[in-house]
Amino acid sequence: MAYSFDSAALERAARAAKDLEKSGNAKEALELSKMQETTKQKEFEVKAKEFEAQIEAMKVEQRRVGEEERRKTLGEESKQAKYRADYQDQLARKRQQDELAMQQQMQEENLKKQEESVRKQEAMRKATVEHELALKHKYDLERVEAETLARAKADRDNRDVHMEQLRAREQERRSTLIEAIKTGGSVIGAGAQAFISDWNKILAAAGGLSVLAVGVYTAKRGTGVAARFVEARLGKPSLVRDTSRITPIETFKHPIKTAKQVFSKSADPLEGVVLNPALEARVRDIALTTKNTKRNRGLFRNVLFYGPPGTGKTMFAKSLARHSGLDYAIMTGGDIAPMGRDGVSAMHKVFDWAQSSRRGLLLFVDEADAFLRKRSTENISEDMRATLNAFLYRTGEQSNRFMLVVASNQPEQFDWAVNDRLDEMVEFGLPGLEERERILLQYFRKYIAEPATSGARWQRLKLADFDWVGKCSDVAKQTEGLSGRELSKLVISWQAAAYASEDGVLRASMIDERVADVIKQHDQKMSWLEAEQLLIRSRNADVSIKGKASMRVLPTDNVGKTKINPQGKKETPV
Repeated sequence: MAYSFDSAALERAARAAKDLEKSGNAKEALELSKMQETTKQKEFEVKAKEFEAQIEAMKVEQRRVGEEERRKTLGEESKQAKYRADYQDQLARKRQQDELAMQQQMQEENLKKQEESVRKQEAMRKATVEHELALKHKYDLERVEAETLARAKADRDNRDVHMEQLRAREQERRSTLIEAIKTGGSVIGAGAQAFISDWNKILAAAGGLSVLAVGVYTAKRGTGVAARFVEARLGKPSLVRDTSRITPIETFKHPIKTAKQVFSKSADPLEGVVLNPALEARVRDIALTTKNTKRNRGLFRNVLFYGPPGTGKTMFAKSLARHSGLDYAIMTGGDIAPMGRDGVSAMHKVFDWAQSSRRGLLLFVDEADAFLRKRSTENISEDMRATLNAFLYRTGEQSNRFMLVVASNQPEQFDWAVNDRLDEMVEFGLPGLEERERILLQYFRKYIAEPATSGARWQRLKLADFDWVGKCSDVAKQTEGLSGRELSKLVISWQAAAYASEDGVLRASMIDERVADVIKQHDQKMSWLEAEQLLIRSRNADVSIKGKASMRVLPTDNVGKTKINPQGKKETPV
């Protein structure tokens, strides 16, 4: 295409310029044009500044975004580092637990090996001791047999010599006694004649007797004061109710009783005690064991007598002490609670006193459940708990000085440590038909038959003509469930009924009336006991239900913390 230039626009511009030069406002127009150009330049500069500000804002935003990204990167790195540290800690704990488990397993294996070694050594030692005892017993029997044969042979050989010596000795003693009687009679007669004929001697004798009477009175009063003083310091402990141990105070106060006790021989341990044959055989074995233990200075075994009241526990304990050659001391558990803080010192005094016995002591604790109760119960005081701990400390080891016999009607209330101290348990049950008949006959003979047939003038009791042996047999069939003490009280009530009658004669009708009354009273007591047991069982059931409910939900502040439930057991909630 050929190039073409449009000149019309230049022509229009030239005409406009000429028109402007001719106009009077040419200068103002030029100035206005300059101002418009300046304004446009200013606008261009403002836009340039805005573009620069936008560029700076974009740079700031880029830096902010970069810092945010870097902060996020640092957070992720720290989180990864924490995860890595926790994982390393878990690995270390697991390794430590594995090491502890391995060590515990090794310790258990070592302990089993040691126990096995100890058992083997104990078995070997026991076999050795048994063999030695068997040999010693054999040699002792042979020695005793040889000594007996030698002594019997010597007695047979020297019998004539002994008889001749005995005759000569008796003849000499008879002659000496006759001469002494003759000499004494002549001397006493001459002295009496001289005394009667001399008034000075009579007056001196009267004065001497008066002085002697004053001295006896003064000595009696002074001795009483001294006895009370010594008894307060050297007498038996305050917890001991009754004892057969001979002390200087008892010897001084009751010399005849003490002499009888010293020279008394060991009697049957079941004298006056009626038991069933199986129990009788067992307690005889205990009595024989105790007697031989005391004779050979061995360690006494602690025994528990349990059963209903009035079945002969205390009576047999006294008989056991007399049969074994031991002194007995009786204390009751109910005397300890009122002592409070003094119970611990009183308990130590009892055992120190028991250790000082020369013959050995049988310490009988009656109604022991009054203070030997479980220490975990809430109804036991701190003083009672301290006294129980003192008792457990003094009975922790068996002694060759004293034997512990504990009697209780409720042995299930004992603390477990008390049960650990008891080597043998003997149950005294209620008497059967044959035992009841023997008990009734024994007490009837003692309280009624012997007094009625004694022939004493002051005795008012008489016995009517009836078969009292058969009557006791009939009463034994009616009194099932009664204890030995209740049966003895029944016989005493028969005696009281005879004393209350007009003629003092005991008849069969009186016996029937008293038996019916006693059976009725016994049934009433049993109903009370059953009601009490039902109440106790219901209380225990309520406590058990409350305990189970409290164990279901345990309050916790933080997960994993150990809390204690109302029963005192530690539990860790998940």
